[in-house]
Amino acid sequence: MAQQEDVFKKIVSHAKEYGFVFPSSEIYDGLAAVYDYGQMGVELKNNIKKYWWDSMVLLNENVVGIDSAIFMHPTIWKASGHVDAFNDPLIDNKDSKKRYRADVLIEDLMAKYDDKINKEVEKAAKKFGETFDADLFRQTNPRVLENKAKKEEILARFTAALNDNNLEELRQIIVDYEVVCPISGTKNWTDVRQFNLMFSTEMGSTADGAMKVFLRPETAQGIFVNFLNVQKTGRMKIPFGIAQIGKAFRNEIVARQFIFRMREFEQMEMQFFVRPGEELEWFEKWKQTRLKWHKALGFPQEKYRYHDHEKLAHYANAATDIEFQMPFGFKEVEGIHSRTDFDLSSHEQYSGKKLQYFDPELNKSYVPYVIETSIGVDRMFLSVLSASYCEETLENGETRVVLRIPAALAPVKVAVMPLTKKDGLPEKARQIIDDLKFDFKCSYDEKDSIGKRYRRQDAIGTPFCLTVDHQTLEDNTVTIRHRDTMTQERVSIDDLAKIIGEQVSMKTLFKKIAE
Repeated sequence: MAQQEDVFKKIVSHAKEYGFVFPSSEIYDGLAAVYDYGQMGVELKNNIKKYWWDSMVLLNENVVGIDSAIFMHPTIWKASGHVDAFNDPLIDNKDSKKRYRADVLIEDLMAKYDDKINKEVEKAAKKFGETFDADLFRQTNPRVLENKAKKEEILARFTAALNDNNLEELRQIIVDYEVVCPISGTKNWTDVRQFNLMFSTEMGSTADGAMKVFLRPETAQGIFVNFLNVQKTGRMKIPFGIAQIGKAFRNEIVARQFIFRMREFEQMEMQFFVRPGEELEWFEKWKQTRLKWHKALGFPQEKYRYHDHEKLAHYANAATDIEFQMPFGFKEVEGIHSRTDFDLSSHEQYSGKKLQYFDPELNKSYVPYVIETSIGVDRMFLSVLSASYCEETLENGETRVVLRIPAALAPVKVAVMPLTKKDGLPEKARQIIDDLKFDFKCSYDEKDSIGKRYRRQDAIGTPFCLTVDHQTLEDNTVTIRHRDTMTQERVSIDDLAKIIGEQVSMKTLFKKIAE
């Protein structure tokens, strides 16, 4: 675990050093849990968004997009349940005066039992060597079984407390298992209280005439209130989907783990409207499609898993998360939810307007059911960065840090490097960039030795480096170096667009999803 934490620290440091992510307002000592994307980060982020957007609206002719406003009528958040139910259970330690989410403290407690089990397994594996059967050991070892039983006991109590919204029981679990404050080391806890996560502000010029509005905590409601606008103007037939990418805001008390949980973040959401009764079939379809989208990037398959929800939201009849193995464990990156007709029915009730679809095949009107796919751009960014980060020792004993970012998402696609700064080589390199820049994000680099330049490009994940040398002037060829293998080959300048294009095109990813 400690080793993984070291890797995570290196990733955070690398992200800053190479222009991916900066702490926000850094010259003013920063603002907690708010980050800015640098020149490399914004390219990667935009590529992730394009990969998602095009996979929705290009691959599915019945999915269209919108961009709704961040400010919305305050009654929308009453209808959605956010005013009354969008709360975190918080607990304070009286000695450190620090505030924690009670559910996070209990999740961390359960993770400690998992760590104990894994340590027992690792210890036994070293002791017994090749003959060791890890599965059998997990099923039979008394210490493993004891820790497993304790974890399951906590989980049962935790799930029941969440389902019943029993704040006293959440506190009791913390007390019974002697959870201590990480700062003070004491068990001196307050009661658990609910805290609403929405940011509020005022719209209007005078204090008397101002209306209290909220920064949206999710982008989905902008889709629901525009359901009929899109359906009618686009002459959409059910089933159809509406996609949106946009900022959302949550006043997280425990914002942590770099860009994993922030107060200002970006979501990519698609709401898919279906006939009542067909929602679970579509839920399964979208569940499979979304996992394909993640796996098409080529990271190890074992880094992904589904996590079905033990506690369903009040509006859902099925929910699952796609989790990705971050350096700090498996964490949710995307949620797929069957939201039933809760949202549209609720908005019908609060607005007094009918939000129904007339189905010509059934010859009747109804409120559609909804399947939601919701993915955090920032979490996706972090999963790509984490899975791509690699420290390698080369054959000559040197080390390199390389970001093996999927070529289609890489911030810079190709770096062009003149071998020297004279003899017309820089001019030729510029000419190549002028030809390629219409299709690919290019970088020109002439400073330092060619080896150092390769290392710089490896560190930002550039898939291809082109070296322009004296032979280039004679036969119009360049050396192309591949990031992952470091192999080099001589190719004609006329073939560059085709060679690079085939490797960095999102089309290859889309074909895997559409299979």
